[in-house]
Amino acid sequence: MNRYDDAKARYANTGIDTEKAIETLKNISVSLHCWQGDDVRGFDTDPNKPLTGGIQTTGNYPGRARTPEELMADLDEVLKLIPGRPKMNLHASYAIFENGEWADRDKLEPKHFQKWVDFCRERGLGCDFNPTFFSHEKCDPLTLSSADEETRKFWIEHGKACIRISNYLAEQLGEKCVMNIWTGDGFKDIPGDRMGPRVRYRESIDEILSEPFDFNKVKPCVESKTFGIGVESYTTGSAEFTLSYAAFNKDKCIPLMDNGHYHPTEVVSDKIPALLTFFDEIALHVTRPVRWDSDHVVLFDDETREIAREIVRCGIDRVNIALDYFDASINRISAWATGYRNLQKALLFALLQPNEELKKLQDEQNFSKLMVVQEELKTMPFNDIWDEYCARCGKPKDGEWYAEVERYEREVLSKRA
Repeated sequence: MNRYDDAKARYANTGIDTEKAIETLKNISVSLHCWQGDDVRGFDTDPNKPLTGGIQTTGNYPGRARTPEELMADLDEVLKLIPGRPKMNLHASYAIFENGEWADRDKLEPKHFQKWVDFCRERGLGCDFNPTFFSHEKCDPLTLSSADEETRKFWIEHGKACIRISNYLAEQLGEKCVMNIWTGDGFKDIPGDRMGPRVRYRESIDEILSEPFDFNKVKPCVESKTFGIGVESYTTGSAEFTLSYAAFNKDKCIPLMDNGHYHPTEVVSDKIPALLTFFDEIALHVTRPVRWDSDHVVLFDDETREIAREIVRCGIDRVNIALDYFDASINRISAWATGYRNLQKALLFALLQPNEELKKLQDEQNFSKLMVVQEELKTMPFNDIWDEYCARCGKPKDGEWYAEVERYEREVLSKRA
C-alpha cells in the first residue's frame, strides 16, 4: 500500500472521502493577483512614481516585471507551480497600449485588455477586475468622495469604464468577473467632516453601478479598509460603510472582505458565516496582515485554515476567493506560488474535516469530544493527500518546486536591470 492509499484509509475511518475532497478542490476557483509581479506599478503611468492611496511596497528584490511581456512570462512560470483552478485578477492600471496609443483611466476600453483576454483564453483562465483609484495625478488625494465635482466625475467615469471592461471579460472568457471597488480615500489627521465624504462616496458608487451590466456575469463588490499610510485617522470606505452599502444594494453589489483590513484582534473567518447569514454570496481577499494591513505572503497558518474551513462549511459556491498581497523583499515568483499553494492547502485541509460530525457534537454540547476530535485531525496524514492532489493536477509536490524558481531567477529574473 502506498502512502496515499494508507492516508486515504485512515481518513475513511473518520468518515472522510479523500477522493471527493480532491475532486472538489480541483474545481474551486481562486484568483491570482497580477500585482505581486511588479509591486503594484501597472503600465498606465510612470512606473517610478510613488504609490498612493495608502498602498506601500517594501523591498527591492531584483527581477521585478517591467513590461506586460515580462509580467505574463512570470505568471506563466507561476502557473507551472500551482495546482487547482486559478483565475487572473487585474487592476485597471494594467491596461496594455500599443502603437503609441494611451488612454487615461476615465477613457479605458475593453480593447486595452485584449492581450489579457488572449492570455487568459489560451490558458483556460477566467478573469476578475479592479478599478484603480490610486497612484494617479487626479487623486486629490480623494477620488470618489472628493468635494471637487470634476475629480469625482473623472473617477466615476473610470468606474463605469471598468464595468464595461468587466462585462467584456466575462463574455469573452465565459466566466463571471468579480469587479472590486476599493479606494484609499481618507485623511491623515482628524477630519472636520466625516459624513460628507461618505455621502459623496455613496452617490458616486450609485452612479458607477448605474452603468448597465448583467449581475449574473459581473459581480461588483465594495471593499472596506481600516486605515492606510497617509490616511491613518479616517477612511471613507470603512467596514460599516461598505457593508451597509452592499446590504442596501443586494441586487447589484456584494460585500468584499480583505482579512488585512480589520483591527488586529478581528478575524475574518468569524465574519464569513455572519455575512452569509444575510447575503447569497460574498467576495474575499486572502492575505496575511502583520500588525496592520501589510499584505504579507499567505501562510498555512491558523487563520488561513479557519477561513478555508468556513468557506467549505458555509458553501464553496457562495464565496468568491482571491489572493491579495505584494512582497518586494523576496523572489516574487516564490511569493506568488507560496501563497497560492498555501491557500490550496488550507482548502484541502478544510475539505478533509468531518464537518457534520463536528456540528453534531457542538449541537449536543459535547464540547470535550469536539475539542479532542478537532485536535486529533491536526496530526492526520494530510501531507500525503496534498502530494496526491498535486500529482493529479500535474504540478510539483512540496520539496520539488523551488528549484524551478531558482532556475528562473538565474536565467531570467537576474538579467533584468
